[in-house]
Amino acid sequence: MKTRLNLVLALSGAMALIAACGGGGATTAPSRPATSTQAASQAPASQAMSEAPASQAAGGEVTVEATEVGDAGTIIVDGATGLTLYYFEMDEKDSGVSNCKDKCLEVWPALTVDEGETPTGGDGVDASKLGTIVRDDTGDTQVTYDGLPLYFFQNDKEPGDLNGVYENWITVEP
Repeated sequence: MKTRLNLVLALSGAMALIAACGGGGATTAPSRPATSTQAASQAPASQAMSEAPASQAAGGEVTVEATEVGDAGTIIVDGATGLTLYYFEMDEKDSGVSNCKDKCLEVWPALTVDEGETPTGGDGVDASKLGTIVRDDTGDTQVTYDGLPLYFFQNDKEPGDLNGVYENWITVEP
């Protein structure tokens, strides 16, 4: 009976975390070919921040690059780590606001720069589409592309990982 209760509690916690981040089932952007959408295990919230990818390059400078990533085609990645960057479909273009907050932000860390720094566009990226917003919840300066905030996914560990393609979360075309 105790095992069954533990299972129910674990599933309830996982469902609440997924709901906070915009859904469960894996999907792709309508204009993008199908991508590898293996189920990503959710780390406990206490591990999320310690396992989150570094969001800044040395010296606070962030370079966003375009690269070919598996079935996703050419998408933008963080130049320092090569990790995939994502849009949150609940964010409104050019609003200056991120709608991923609290637990969501633990699972989907923002790509940030130091205050006063400007992101740069590397190979294949239209630098004129890069910008920043100041997050109203943390005060951090988050990088945007084409008017939408950019995020990592906590379970992407190596260049080419696409574990963050979920409902409401898509990769970013240059």
